[in-house]
Amino acid sequence: MEIKSADFIISSAKTNQCPATNLPEYAFIGRSNVGKSSLINMLTGRTKLAKTSATPGKTVLINHFLINKEWFLVDLPGYGYAKRSKNDIGKINEIIYGYIIQREQLTNLFVLIDSRHEPQKIDMEFIEWLGENNVPFSIVFTKADKLSKSKLQTNIDNYMNKLKEQWEELPPYFISSSENKTGKTEILDYIEQINASLK
Repeated sequence: MEIKSADFIISSAKTNQCPATNLPEYAFIGRSNVGKSSLINMLTGRTKLAKTSATPGKTVLINHFLINKEWFLVDLPGYGYAKRSKNDIGKINEIIYGYIIQREQLTNLFVLIDSRHEPQKIDMEFIEWLGENNVPFSIVFTKADKLSKSKLQTNIDNYMNKLKEQWEELPPYFISSSENKTGKTEILDYIEQINASLK
């Protein structure tokens, strides 16, 4: 898939404020500082479409970007940012879970995982919750350029083996690096395949 246009449409604080269209939506989520904004910018080929920040937890709204006038890329707030107040965490969780459960247009959720780390409890619990709620999702392992190929593969194998303890069928996964554009073609082709199957 070639991205010819990527337009910011709206930031919403609640699911019912999201665009009233029937276009498929592909949402991106992950722990704070996982490289979500950088990945979105890399996929769309726009350096400043999603705002990157040195401060984790910057995205606190649901951001809709219209891609090729055909589908929405949705930037969701990151979860698990420890420096937020309990009140703020509650509000953000409400936004995240509200969108994921209530938004009928959500076609696939890309869960971003930092490839440098061991399986984190917060990610595993979130993925388990997705399974319990029958949410279609894929995993994107980010920051692949920060590791050697063998270490990267070891970490990914560890992660998928950990998931196997709870899952009969493992979700699709992608390996990405915003620095060298790894995974761009695979992720966009996957979205294109799903879009084609919806027609």
